[in-house]
Amino acid sequence: MYDKDHDLFKLCVRDLNTGSFCSRPQADWVTNLAWVKNGQALLYVVTDQHKRPCKLYCSILGSTGDDILLLEEPNDNVYINIRNTKDFRFVTLHIFSTTATKVLLIDSANPLSGMRLVWEGEAFVHGIIEHHRGYLYLFTDAAKEGQPVDNHYLLRSAVEDSAIQRKWEDVFVDGPHLIIEDVDFCDTHLVLKVREDKKFRLCAVALPLPYQKEPVWLKELNPSFLPLPKHVSEISSGPNYDFLSSTVRFTISSPVMPDAVVDYDLSSGKWTIIQQQNLLHDRTRVLYGRASASVTIESLQSVESAVSANGNSCEVGGIWNDLSEFYACECYDVSSHDGVIIPLTIVYSRRGGKGDQRPALLHGHGAYGELLDKRWRSKLKSLLDRGWVIAYADVRGGGGRGKKWHLDARRTRKYNSVQDFIHCAKFLVEEKIVHEDKLAGWGYSAGGLLVASAINLCPHLFRAAVLKVPFLDPSNTLLHPILPLTPVDYEEFGYPQDIQDFQAIRKYSPYDNIQQDVLYPAVLVTSSFRTRFGVWEAAKWAARVRERTIYDPKRPILLNLVTDFVEENRYLHCKELALEIAFLLKMMES
Repeated sequence: MYDKDHDLFKLCVRDLNTGSFCSRPQADWVTNLAWVKNGQALLYVVTDQHKRPCKLYCSILGSTGDDILLLEEPNDNVYINIRNTKDFRFVTLHIFSTTATKVLLIDSANPLSGMRLVWEGEAFVHGIIEHHRGYLYLFTDAAKEGQPVDNHYLLRSAVEDSAIQRKWEDVFVDGPHLIIEDVDFCDTHLVLKVREDKKFRLCAVALPLPYQKEPVWLKELNPSFLPLPKHVSEISSGPNYDFLSSTVRFTISSPVMPDAVVDYDLSSGKWTIIQQQNLLHDRTRVLYGRASASVTIESLQSVESAVSANGNSCEVGGIWNDLSEFYACECYDVSSHDGVIIPLTIVYSRRGGKGDQRPALLHGHGAYGELLDKRWRSKLKSLLDRGWVIAYADVRGGGGRGKKWHLDARRTRKYNSVQDFIHCAKFLVEEKIVHEDKLAGWGYSAGGLLVASAINLCPHLFRAAVLKVPFLDPSNTLLHPILPLTPVDYEEFGYPQDIQDFQAIRKYSPYDNIQQDVLYPAVLVTSSFRTRFGVWEAAKWAARVRERTIYDPKRPILLNLVTDFVEENRYLHCKELALEIAFLLKMMES
């Protein structure tokens, strides 16, 4: 459970038969845990005073003795993490540092029998291991034969192989047009989230896979594809804890459709929408003067049966409750400063169409290799219905387009993501998609750094901006971290002790590059006293912008500070959203 006052997680176990807490385990500063010995024992990881996960303990439930320390990493640059395999046969221990990544295997039936090394890779690579009927499957983006790769791939190895004999073999042939983005296992099927050109798809392959020393093409295994709506921006896997169940759960996201939670029966190929917002669809029809469009259970079942009979149909829109008849979604390719093509997605109301008089809100993130959140957001519906264009710039540094896409805007190349964002903004204006004086930017956390840096370079390009808990002073924060940072933060933004990294940081740092005697756009900066990036960053940046730039009462620099976690308080969350929308409408005079 989370201790809000001390910003830590506490571990305790409740006996469901008696309702009382067990004497063991009880621990503070816990980051993650894994069940072993058929639920009779628990492995858990705790942090040091700098919030670095570094100690692994084993606790026997009901025991009166102290918990057993299995591993302690004294090196400040080493972090550890544990997770159960889906079949709960093993626990994987991940040890990663600035020099290497290791995965060790712990037998769940006998966790005190030791750990054995099963895989080792270079620093900062992703590697997830699953077990299925005597084989270990490794999903990773580590280098192949010393050569870096751009995407993840799947490997297989016999679980009984020793560390010396172990040889990881490719499962699938690497295809240039079909990229595996994620994998999930159950007892009977392997589920793959793939990217085919620019489209996400979801398919299942029967297990066990035929044993072949050579990798095979995915199509040779007769994959079955789940039909999806148009414009899918993300497919998120659910918990899917029941390894023996043939039903898996996913959440399908789209810029023009409320999130749909879908259960997919891998054995029969049938699928069911478990949860999706319907009321929004009906209200939109009323707003746009259409008849009611309630989708009955009978119609869902009939279309579902038709899709099952059709097999691998890829796009089915009628039953997904999407809003594409009211809102259009278009994708553009924008050339950046160095000729790299940047994907730009725009959403707008069909009632008014596109036009050079429309205001627009441009989103960006571009950090940590994370996907830009392009899900349908009900809070933006009021802007869409007022004629706004909502745009998403998939700048470099983010995810969804391979490892190189992330690396090309990291550390000394971070400036690329800022230029990508600026060129997307210019594209919207030059192509007369939006009004030249009605463009706003929106960025959250590292996305706040992106938008603020773009404003420093081209303040005339934006009329307003919203920066939520932004990272605005990387020079000082990375050099003198008051709040704990991780190696991932330094690998993303740079090591200020390195002269090249320091010069790159100073080049894109929002706080260090505020222009003198220039008219800046109106900016709403929101931050919290409970955030990874100190609240003083937002306060310092707002004060310096007010001091250096030309004052215009129609373009205020507003600072909104809260003392609570906004995400934990839905009323405070709604209040903050209302403030942002009101600010944008007022600044655009729409």
